Amino acid sequence: VQLQASGGGVVQAGASLRLSCAASGRTSGTYDMGWFRQAPGKEREFVAAIDWSGGSAYYADSVTGRFTISRDRRANMVNLQMNSLKPEDTAVYYCAAKVPDGGSWLKYDYWGQGTQVTVSS
Repeated sequence: VQLQASGGGVVQAGASLRLSCAASGRTSGTYDMGWFRQAPGKEREFVAAIDWSGGSAYYADSVTGRFTISRDRRANMVNLQMNSLKPEDTAVYYCAAKVPDGGSWLKYDYWGQGTQVTVSS
C-alpha cells in the first residue's frame, strides 16, 4: 500500500484545514486508516483513525470535537477535517494504514510521507 498525504499549509489560529491521504494498491480500500502527527522535539502521537468500513472513528482527546476523519472507499481517500486550529496543532501530519485485524489503533503497517501544518497565533 502506498500512501500520499496532502493539504498541509500555514494558517492562523481558529482557521480550518483539510488533509487528504490517497491510498493506492490492490487492496488499499480494505485497510484501517489513521492520522498521526509529530511536532518538533516531540514524539509522534496519534490523532485519529477510521476503520476499513468507515463505520467507526477514534480520536485523541486533544482533537475531539475539532477534527473529523472520514473516508471515501471508492476513491481510496481518507480525509482529516481540522477546525478551530490551535498553535499546538502545529506538526508534520502522517497518514498510515493497517490490516483490520482488531489490533491496536496505535500500530500501523504502512506510512505515508508527512505534510506540514503550521498554525500561527
